[in-house]
Amino acid sequence: MFHRIIVALDDSSHAQRALAEAIDLAQRTNAELTVMTVVPAVSDWALGGEFAVPINLDDLREQTERSYLAMLDAAIDTVPDDLPVTRILRHGDAGSAIVDEANAGGHDLIVMGSRGRGEFRSLVLGSVSHQVLQTSPLPVLVVHASADHSDTARGQVDRAHVPG
Repeated sequence: MFHRIIVALDDSSHAQRALAEAIDLAQRTNAELTVMTVVPAVSDWALGGEFAVPINLDDLREQTERSYLAMLDAAIDTVPDDLPVTRILRHGDAGSAIVDEANAGGHDLIVMGSRGRGEFRSLVLGSVSHQVLQTSPLPVLVVHASADHSDTARGQVDRAHVPG
C-alpha cells in the first residue's frame, strides 16, 4: 500500500495526532517514515517593521530554529525503534516545503494535522493543510485532534485527497 510516508509537524495537538496516525500506518504497512517540520521565515516586517523594538534577527532566527529542532527531536523520540525514520528540517513556506519534500523524497503519502478552521477561515487566515491538499499530486491524509484532546483518544481523519 504505502512505502514511504511523510508526516509534517508543528506544535499543535493536531500534529501530534497526525504523527501517531502516521506511525500506526507505517507499522501496519511496513513503510518508512519521514518526520519533517518547517521553520517559518522571520522578517523585520513580521516584527513590526520600522516601528519594532530593536532585535537581532540572526539571534531570533537561530533561537527559532533550535526550538523547531527540539520539537522535531521530541517527535522522533516517540517513534518505535524498529520503525525506519528520517528527520527533515526545512525553512520557508510550510505548504510549499512539505509538497516539495514529499515529491523529491519519493514519498507516496503525506500525513498532517489540521487546526480545523473550516473553509472560510482557511481562506481568510491561510492554512498549511489546505495549501497542501490543493497542490500535492500525492494522497494527503489530514488528521485533527479529538475533541477532548486526551492521550487515549484517537485522532480522526478530517479529509483526504487522492489525486487523479
